[in-house]
Amino acid sequence: MRNALLIAELSLREAVRKRLVVVLLLLTAAFLGFYLYGVWRLEGTLDQRAIDAGLDGRSTTGAANIPIMYSALFGMYLVFFLGSLMAVLSTVGAVSADVENGVMQSVLARPIRRAELVAGRWLGFTVVNVGYVALVSAALLGGIAALTGFVPPEALPAVGLILLAITLLTALTVLGSTLFTTLANGIGVFVLYGAGFAGGILTAIGSFSDSPTLGTLGRAASILMPTNSLWLGATYHLQPEVLRQLGEAAQGANPLFSTTPIASGMVLWAAAYAVLAVVLAMWRFSRRDL
Repeated sequence: MRNALLIAELSLREAVRKRLVVVLLLLTAAFLGFYLYGVWRLEGTLDQRAIDAGLDGRSTTGAANIPIMYSALFGMYLVFFLGSLMAVLSTVGAVSADVENGVMQSVLARPIRRAELVAGRWLGFTVVNVGYVALVSAALLGGIAALTGFVPPEALPAVGLILLAITLLTALTVLGSTLFTTLANGIGVFVLYGAGFAGGILTAIGSFSDSPTLGTLGRAASILMPTNSLWLGATYHLQPEVLRQLGEAAQGANPLFSTTPIASGMVLWAAAYAVLAVVLAMWRFSRRDL
């Protein structure tokens, strides 16, 4: 365990040395500034419309504030998408890159087990990826709350589900890094991510058209890659009751948001999936011929 923590620390230092953290912070600050400026202008427009209509103000959870609510939802979707990209791109060469450039032989010459190296790599990159998404989520939702007064009804459970999705993506990418080359690993994980997104679309179409076959296909894709299901579960906690009612009236036709909470079994499966991926990566790399 001590060696695994040491590898995790070295992975964090590597991320800093390669200026990954600096670049992310600068670009994220630009993204947040751009997005929150748009929310601020939208808030001013809605206030002016309320004044023109002879109203004293708007309720933060009422129908007049729906544009702000959707801004918070779409903003969090961007955070989820950016976090997913980072989880894959930052971890894609966690093991394979060192094998391909010959560094791994010198690392393994030291008194450290291969399984510890994989566990440390996963832990280090998970800390970076999860910390990044948690920080950006807090900044976005806090900025919207400061500008508009709107706070999602259950922000903490929503962010927790998103962080679980990022943890799972990081674990699967580390597993792929012990099985494939860096390029093949990146392509494979993105295909899996796309399969999960396609599952959400199929489920929405199946619900809207009352097609059991599409619903079954969508659930199968979600089991194969539950990241999109975790996002949909997060949207349930981010939506006030007025948005849920709109979604129910549309019969679930929106594939990006959900009006039903995620099943506890899916959350447990996603957590077990991540653990299984890390354990399998440790086992596979311990028996790999370098």
